[in-house]
Amino acid sequence: MNPLQFFKCLSDDTRLKSVLIISQLKEACVCDLMAALELDQPKVSRHLAELRKCNVLQDERRGKWVYYQLHKELPEWAKMVINHTADNNNDYFADPLKKLNTSKLQDPSC
Repeated sequence: MNPLQFFKCLSDDTRLKSVLIISQLKEACVCDLMAALELDQPKVSRHLAELRKCNVLQDERRGKWVYYQLHKELPEWAKMVINHTADNNNDYFADPLKKLNTSKLQDPSC
């Protein structure tokens, strides 16, 4: 993966917030991101598919749920960019993370 491909993959607000949330939680399922971003399943899944295609994320099916995490083969420099961005921009995705945590308390189904 080259830097241009990497940054193009993250150039969408939904994709960037998804990656930052996943980097903080280590993994998240589609229903987590739906609650966090207040988007419907098809839209979240479409963005996650794009991130899989870019090899930024990888998925794992567990029963009826699909969980996402940073791709194991993501270059170290890319992981550092993601982690540094998350660590220094909490305000950018704090609200979605709060919504996700509230959702988990109300319905920990996935």
